[in-house]
Amino acid sequence: MTKRAAGAAGGIAAAVPAALFAALAGTVLHGQDFQFAGVEVPWGAAAALVLLGSVELWLGAAFRSALPTAVCGALCYALAGWWSTLENGKRLIIGDLAGNLWIYGIAVVTIGMLAWCRRYRPDKA
Repeated sequence: MTKRAAGAAGGIAAAVPAALFAALAGTVLHGQDFQFAGVEVPWGAAAALVLLGSVELWLGAAFRSALPTAVCGALCYALAGWWSTLENGKRLIIGDLAGNLWIYGIAVVTIGMLAWCRRYRPDKA
């Protein structure tokens, strides 16, 4: 196995538990909000997206590749999507403002982090 293939495998292996952590922590956190002048501010969804972005950035920088970032984002999106489609009473993410910010924000943050992590590609000599 080449050094590059071993690095890719290690990145994917690290991305799976990182995605599980980000999806669980983000899902728990996204529902937090407070009232400001009669307006509901979903600070938990914003904090969950910052958490996801930091995990994806760490993966991209640690493994010098965008592949772990992509795997983390895709798995986190799949888990959050699954948790939002469970039957009533078991659903973890509902279709309110915070839930929509969390679900659709995962895709936006992942695309942003993929664009950012392009700088970590090894130079082609």
